[in-house]
Order: sequence, then C-alpha cells, then structure tokens
Amino acid sequence: MTYDVAIVGSGFSAIALTINFLRYLPPGASIAVIGDDPGFGRGTAYRTEFYLHRLNVPAARMSVFPDKPDDFVEWLRRRGKPVFAEDFASRGDYGLYLRDTLAAHLKPRAQRAQVDFIRAKATSCITCEEEGLTFRLDNGTGLSARNVVLALGVGTASLPISERKIASELAGQTVINPWRLGWLSRVEPDDEICVFGSGLTMIDQVLSLKAQGHRGIVHVLSRRGLVPQAHPRRRPAAVAPELPESREISVLLHELRKQAETVEDWRSVFDGLRPQTQALWQSLSDAQRSRFLRHALPWWSIHRHRVAPDVHERFSELVAEGIVKIHAGYVRDIEADADGRAVVTYRQRGRDTVAAFDADWIVNCTGMERAGIGHSPLLQAMRDRGMIAMDPLRLGITVDNGSRVVGPDGTVQRGLYAAGALTAGQFWEITAVPDIRVQAEAVARQAAEEIIRRLPQQARSA
Repeated sequence: MTYDVAIVGSGFSAIALTINFLRYLPPGASIAVIGDDPGFGRGTAYRTEFYLHRLNVPAARMSVFPDKPDDFVEWLRRRGKPVFAEDFASRGDYGLYLRDTLAAHLKPRAQRAQVDFIRAKATSCITCEEEGLTFRLDNGTGLSARNVVLALGVGTASLPISERKIASELAGQTVINPWRLGWLSRVEPDDEICVFGSGLTMIDQVLSLKAQGHRGIVHVLSRRGLVPQAHPRRRPAAVAPELPESREISVLLHELRKQAETVEDWRSVFDGLRPQTQALWQSLSDAQRSRFLRHALPWWSIHRHRVAPDVHERFSELVAEGIVKIHAGYVRDIEADADGRAVVTYRQRGRDTVAAFDADWIVNCTGMERAGIGHSPLLQAMRDRGMIAMDPLRLGITVDNGSRVVGPDGTVQRGLYAAGALTAGQFWEITAVPDIRVQAEAVARQAAEEIIRRLPQQARSA
C-alpha cells in the first residue's frame, strides 16, 4: 500500500499535523504516522503530572487550532478546571487535551481519512517515481507515501564537557537525560546536585527535586548564569516596536532596548515583536543571523521564553535562601574525590580565576540541541542521498517559505515537507505551540489540496 501522506515523528508537530490532515482530507485518503514514542504527541514534556510543570504560554494561546483560539480553554472548563485566558495551565493537562483532541478526530471512522499509526523508527529513505518516497523501518518493514512531512524535532543537548573528561567512577551519578525521571528516586534528601544549564529545563528539575523533599544544595552552572524571566500576573497590551531600517544586530537591539524603556512593562514590546519575528529573521543576512546567535541569543532566550509567575517566585525563593546557587563560567574538569563525590572545577566568567564545588550528582539540563541531524539516522541517510540539505547556520534543514524541503541544488523536493524545529533556519520562531500550529495547519492544507486533486473522483467525493 502507498499512503497519500506519511508524517514522520511523534511529538507536538506530528500530532498537530495529524489532526489537521484529518480536518482537510476526505475519507478516501490515507495517512501513516511513523514514530516510536508511546506517548504520541505528548512526549516527555506533556506527560508530566507534577503541578508546577506549567506551560510557558498562557492557556488562551495554546489551542492546537489557530482558527479556534479558545479550544484549549473550553476543554479545561468542560473538565471542571475553569481558567482565565492568561492563566498558565499544567503541562499534564495539555497532554490530555492533545490526546482527547486527536481521539475526537479519529472517532468518526466512516467520515474521515484512514490513519495507521506505525510504532517504529524510519531509518532510511529512497525516492521512487510512482510511489513518492519509500522508508525502511527499524522493525524490518518498508512504507511508501506520495507526500511526506518530516516532524522529527530535536534531541537532548549534550553536556558542556566531553563525557571522556568526567571521571569514570561518576558514570552512575551522571544524568544525561533528566526527563528520564527515574534518577530522582535515587537522590538522597541531603545530596548536593550540580546542574549544567540555567534555562527552563533546569527550573523544572529543581522544582521536581524540591517537591519530593530534597533539602541539599543545587549548584547551577552555565556560561552566563542567566535564568528565564517571569511572565507578569497581568499581561500588558502588546506594543509593536518600530524597527529601524538597519538589520545590524547591535542597531536592532539598541532600538528595542530604547523602546522597552518607554513603556510600563518591557514585556509588552517583546510580545509586540513576536508577530514580526519570522519576517525579521528572514530579512537578516547569514552573517547577521550568525552574530545574533553568537552574541544575543542567551539574552533573547531568557526574555522571550519566560516562565509562569508562581513558578518563577518559587524558584527565586530557593535562590534567595541559598538552596540554589547560580554560577557563571566554563566547566574545566569533573573529578572524583576519595568519597566518590564529584569535584566540579570551572573558570569563572569574566575572570581568570578558577572555582570549584562538590556534588553527588551531575545533571544535564542544557535543554534541547539545535535542530541538526545528528540525532536522526533517517535525516543523515537523506542528506547522504542528496534529498535534504542543512541550512547555512546548521539550525535545521533547508526549506522554502511554504515549509517544502529544498535539496542541495536548490530544487524544491516534490511532496516533501518539514515542520517544527527542523525548519528553524527558515522561520527561527518555530519551537512553541503558537507558531507550530500555524505551520502545521498551512502544511496540511497545502498538501491536502494536492492529494485531493489526485484522488479518484469517487474517493474525492466520499
């Protein structure tokens, strides 16, 4: 069987695409969803049940449908969880919302396209004239589709030090992927923790530790020691900034800072910039984008990707009490002392001095890697066959403005799309739900129009 469309992935992008293809395709069409995550569409982020693991975007902007902005808020209210539009719902509730929304679109079997969920990982791909693309799966089977959307997301970022430079005796105390939460149950109440990374993942893990009774010191080490800012309890009205003609990063940042100083809350300018961000990114040269990534990205991230106000307050209390200690610097060595504890040595930022602290655990909270292809054998195989190309800054793969994959020779690959973080090189702001849902709807609508044109008349009108 050759499917009309195959969605490769199992995260939010994949579930948003599946739902939108079900909305746009007639019953005569067929969809395959290829992914090996048992919590399809929910991933690690939306399976959590911890109440302080909150969404970082207000509930009113978390509907999976851009044309039905109140869908998530109404789902919460139907389940006895009344919220205001600007409240920050739990991630666990959002995962259940995604599950229920998909189930509702799958329920009317006779009135929808066929959907097959293939629990496997695609490992390679070839192009066939008649069948479109044919995948080899790690379960030993193959699958063909005339249209394909790559929605593979990204992997966990690596530690800021080579694992070879960590004493071998510490392997059992080093957590590479903190979302495999089994490590939390092995932490003693007074253990000291070294967390690499000071972003959203770090805050999640620290609060999880403290919620289960952990009393020890948590050392947070990152290059700049910057932590995410808070959302306000009352969101100010967005103020669209006036951007200068110059696209030099220093000039842009200067103008944004100056305009942020003229309003009551700087967040209003940041929120006003959001609708312009993708167009602004696309107006930058590769050299300007590179300068932004080298010099401005850390400050952009902590102001752009903020946390719920009560989450920020709880974390700030831990810092004020000295339970969480923030260090800025560059890790040099991690050795084991006579008691089997880690000794973390780092060069302090802005100084020539070296500092150190002891820890019982090393935890990688550097977040998600940039959207390269190193985490995916499929993408590597497709690159080797000349089917995809990395964008110049290696933020993802090259796509056009319609999310269609562009090959190494600049040719748009017929019937091949990408969605989510893989398209960051083209769109930059494409990792959060409000942006991905717009892209998923546009890709599904565009591909569905082509699929419907090719369907037999009886299938098209069924």
